[in-house]
Amino acid sequence: MATKITAAMVKQLREMTDSPMMECKKALTEADGDMNRAVDILRKMGVAKAVKRAGRATNEGNVGIYVSDDSKTAGMLELACETDFVGDNPKFTGFSDDLAKIVAENKPADLDALKALPMNGRTVGDELTERIHLFGENIQIGHFVGKTTDNGAFASYLHGGGKLGVLVEFSFKNADTASNADFKAYAHDVALHVAATNPVSARREDIPEETLNHEKEIYKAQAKESGKPEVIQECIATGRLEKFYKENVLAEQEFVKDPDKTVGQLTKEISKKVNDTVGIVAFDRFEIGD
Repeated sequence: MATKITAAMVKQLREMTDSPMMECKKALTEADGDMNRAVDILRKMGVAKAVKRAGRATNEGNVGIYVSDDSKTAGMLELACETDFVGDNPKFTGFSDDLAKIVAENKPADLDALKALPMNGRTVGDELTERIHLFGENIQIGHFVGKTTDNGAFASYLHGGGKLGVLVEFSFKNADTASNADFKAYAHDVALHVAATNPVSARREDIPEETLNHEKEIYKAQAKESGKPEVIQECIATGRLEKFYKENVLAEQEFVKDPDKTVGQLTKEISKKVNDTVGIVAFDRFEIGD
C-alpha cells in the first residue's frame, strides 16, 4: 500500500531542498514517502546544485526596485547570493528588478505566495531554481514589499550599486503634484536621506511600541542613577526621549543636505512651493547583508 503524501511532508522537503512544490510532491510519491530517497530523486531531476548549496552564506546580492510610470505602484525586493561577482552581474540585477515588479503588481503575502506566482510561463520558484543552476551559487529571496497608493506617490533610491535600496511613500491632494519637478527633486532627496540616516520611523506615532518602551526604561534608569529628586528625574528622562525622537524620527531629523532644517521643515517648504499638502506616509529601507 502506497504511503500517503501529506502537505507537511512536502513542506519539509521544500525546506530541505528549496525545490518547487510540485516537484517535491512528485519526488515523494516516487520515493513512497522516503525523505532521503526523495532528495536523491530531486537531485537527479536537476535540483542537485540547489540542494548542495542551500547552506551557503548569502551575504552579497542586489536590491531590486520597481516604481510604475504614474508613481502609484511600487515594489522592492532583496535578492541575496554568495559573491559580489554574481551580485553585480546584469542578469542577476535584472532578475531582482523583474521580481520587484512582480511583487509590486501582485503584493504576495509571503515567500511561498511569491514563489507560486507566474513568471515567464513558469513560476517565480522555477525561475529562482534556474538562476541557482545558471550562476552556481545559493540564491535567496530576502525581504520584499509591494505597495499601492490612491492619493500620493512613491520615490526610490539605490545606493552602492544596488546594495542598499529605499522606497518612500508620500501623500498629497493634487494629482499633478506627482509629476511636478520640484516635488520629484524633494522626494528623491528624502529617499537619499533615509538611505544615509536609517531612521526608525516616519513619524513619532509609527515607532514600534516595543522600541519606545525599551528606550523609556533606559532613560528612566539613567535618570534614577543621577540621585536627583523624582521630578527632576522625570525631566531628564523626557529630555532624553525628545533627543531620541530628533535622532530617529524621519520628520524630526536634520536634513542631510542642509542640517539647518529638519525633514519636516523641508516638507512644509515643498508643500508651499507646489501649492499642495505634502506628507511622508512611510518608508522601507533594505540593505544587503544587514
